[in-house]
Amino acid sequence: QVQLVESGGGLVQPGGSLRLSCAASGRTINYYGMGWFRQAPGKEREFVASISRNGGVTDYAVSVKGRFIVSRDNAKNTVYLQMNSLKPEDTAVYYCALRISSAYGSSRSTDYDYWGQGTQVTVSS
Repeated sequence: QVQLVESGGGLVQPGGSLRLSCAASGRTINYYGMGWFRQAPGKEREFVASISRNGGVTDYAVSVKGRFIVSRDNAKNTVYLQMNSLKPEDTAVYYCALRISSAYGSSRSTDYDYWGQGTQVTVSS
């Protein structure tokens, strides 16, 4: 059984930065694509970023491109999301997800097999 645990969320002022971590256990993530999604109150879950198994291929939502960076450390079985220049509209619960059917990530939530419990990110002054 795979478990994904996100951490690093919190309250930050507009323009600030946070780094989210997603630690996996129960299965090595070396072979699989991973993704980050977010869900704001009253809204559907949306794609944020994805990364291939070796980190060579990444993809970002238009709303975060140039501000967020997804990376991974397979030796630590962990994926990261560096979030810079944060805006109030980035406020959401952030989830990481594991896609065991492919070495590449995806922007579709239905392509992922395992999800973390989420971590809250609040951007406010």
